[in-house]
Amino acid sequence: MPEPKQSWLNRTVLGVGLTSLFSDWSHETATAVLPAFLAAIGAGPAWLGAIEGIADGLSSFAKLAAGYYTDQLKRRKPLAVFGYAFTALCTASFALASHAYQVLLGRAGAWLGRGVRSPARKALLAADVPPNAYGRAFGLERLMDTLGAIAGPLCALWLLEATGHSYRKVFFWTLLPGLVAVASFWLLVRERPVTARSHRSFFLGLKALPIPFRRLLLGVGIFGAGDFSHSLLILYASRMLAPSHGLARAASLAVGLYTLHNIFYAGSAYLSGWLGDHVPQRKFVLAAGYALAGITAILLCTGTHSLWLLALIFALAGLYIGTEEPLEDSLSAELVPHEQHGMAFGTLAAVNAAGDFVSSLLVGFLWSAFNVQIAFAASAILFFSGAALILRLRTHP
Repeated sequence: MPEPKQSWLNRTVLGVGLTSLFSDWSHETATAVLPAFLAAIGAGPAWLGAIEGIADGLSSFAKLAAGYYTDQLKRRKPLAVFGYAFTALCTASFALASHAYQVLLGRAGAWLGRGVRSPARKALLAADVPPNAYGRAFGLERLMDTLGAIAGPLCALWLLEATGHSYRKVFFWTLLPGLVAVASFWLLVRERPVTARSHRSFFLGLKALPIPFRRLLLGVGIFGAGDFSHSLLILYASRMLAPSHGLARAASLAVGLYTLHNIFYAGSAYLSGWLGDHVPQRKFVLAAGYALAGITAILLCTGTHSLWLLALIFALAGLYIGTEEPLEDSLSAELVPHEQHGMAFGTLAAVNAAGDFVSSLLVGFLWSAFNVQIAFAASAILFFSGAALILRLRTHP
């Protein structure tokens, strides 16, 4: 048992939090203007869905491989630093794109960097906090990440005004917070010395993961198959508001709604992590977040043109993401031994990324081929199914 008075708020927690803040500031600035930039170069929702889905699919393989190798390495920190640097450079490369496939290459590279760094970052964080504070540590990281996600769209709005709506200049600017993130991780995050590393093969490492964790992955995967990229929310709002507000005004309102989404995401991230540390079983908080996602998807099926209902939808979407992410991480850390954390976080991230790949392509296709009602109804079914599986999970012997 860890000592009850052991502090969880240390330089590693702060370093990981600051890194997440600046890194998310960088790529959320790009994400906020990406749908409008794609429209400007003649690419529609199918391209946006393909870009997000393919990038997430590539990221899934990187996360799985990096999760395995981070348990073999003597030092995890350099791998994470490389991932942050590569993401920053690839995000800024959107400024050089003139065709949709070039944006796809840049996004794929950026998400490859995210895949490489993710398991190492989470394992370093879990190694430096007591188990009874996993929820707060991962919740604070999500909170800081989301403060960056709030700053990103606001910064994008300011930069669009300052540059005369030059999307390319906005993309170039993202390099600054991206490199600050690299420096924050390198200077602040502490790596605990490890006496021995696992030398299992990749497949033996997967087989060695505990059965309760594998059941968690099933629920996460079903939920993730419906958890569409929130870039599609921006596109949804832009299209629903355009008839009454005009294209330019609708695009600005959609970015403002995305900022609202991120405010609720930030507010719920630490709160849900704290709640997970103080309830008898973390799975109830996670299942509630999944059910909230189902309610959000049902509201999206209405195809509303009301700005106020859209604001409610974006707020609910922020709440469920803020609950989902820290609870999945802290529940995984609870179910898996320390020496397997790299593989566990890599596998969890891979399942999430594979779900993102399926969901972005699925929702984008159903929307383009049929309508928004069918697209988001499919998501709602998957969300509620995932919640039911999490409720059935046995987290204690």
